[in-house]
Amino acid sequence: MFNKNTILSILLIFIPISIAAHFLQWGESIVFITAGVGIIPLAAFMGEATEEIAVVVGPNLGGLLNATFGNATELILAFIALKSGLIDVVKATITGSIISNLLLVMGFAMFLGGLRYKEQDFQPMAARLNASSMNLAVIAILIPTAVQYTSTGISETTLQTLSIAVAIVLIIVYGLTLLFSMKTHSYLYDVGVAELDDDNEETPIEKPNLWFWVMILLIVTLVVAFESELLVESLEVATEELGLSSLFTGVILLPIIGNAAEHATAVTVALKNKMDLSVSVAVGSSLQIALFVAPVLVIAGWIIGQPMDLNFNPFELVAVMVAVLIANSISSDGNSNWLEGGLLLATYLILGLAFYFHPVLS
Repeated sequence: MFNKNTILSILLIFIPISIAAHFLQWGESIVFITAGVGIIPLAAFMGEATEEIAVVVGPNLGGLLNATFGNATELILAFIALKSGLIDVVKATITGSIISNLLLVMGFAMFLGGLRYKEQDFQPMAARLNASSMNLAVIAILIPTAVQYTSTGISETTLQTLSIAVAIVLIIVYGLTLLFSMKTHSYLYDVGVAELDDDNEETPIEKPNLWFWVMILLIVTLVVAFESELLVESLEVATEELGLSSLFTGVILLPIIGNAAEHATAVTVALKNKMDLSVSVAVGSSLQIALFVAPVLVIAGWIIGQPMDLNFNPFELVAVMVAVLIANSISSDGNSNWLEGGLLLATYLILGLAFYFHPVLS
């Protein structure tokens, strides 16, 4: 029977295939598909390397490392697209990652976990705090768009300046959430840590080799960057050949590729009845995208001369608000079952269909 590591190892074959497809000109669609599949195992191995390094450097620095590199694949992919001037795709990827984590990742975790266990519990206090943070994230990406639509003659420079200011505030808030969760109120998150410690006690292992995993992380990061280049270069032609809009590609396809590691982790721990950890992975990843990745991309775009503001497609904002609303509603009581997971998945399916039939980005 295939386990997760075996499947990920098999998927690595798509990396040389994508490189061959690029240099031998087999077609942009083949390059796009194979590069996308090739990134999936790389994202998982990047997460594994980060976790191994975190074990060596200790809980505080390790927690910061996990928080910073948790969405490194999405950040690299989005940065490559930003550098190529695909601003609308970058914005779609940001909103799509938030939606995917809240609805698809958490939905599958609750649904499959609920099929094995009648009901599953997790920390309601942590869920409510995460919900409040997500509400702030929604406000932050809504305000610049609202300013744009309620003002006449507002310049791009003004909107860009507002976006940079909002981005700085979000990064500060992200730092405060890390301080809260890892230092001042870490006891609220002790359940998930205890579950991980229990697993480690069941299968005692030697302390990881720090430099080996640092080297692995460096190599995987470079390969992710290269594969992302191939993916982005072929994106426009491939999506046209496949009959997909850039909006659907950015909101649905690219986040699924980047969130593959989160999918596997959240579902695996949910099947072990460790819903605290599962919800933490799904919601924590969404928060990281909204409070860290998006602001970093805004500031990076300003630095490299590819200015990106926080003025999003209105329909993307509607989708994010819908995702946050139903996710907060379902998770606020600290209890889940298979039907609630099904509701999240149904919401994601409806939004996916809407994005598929939505006109191409202007």
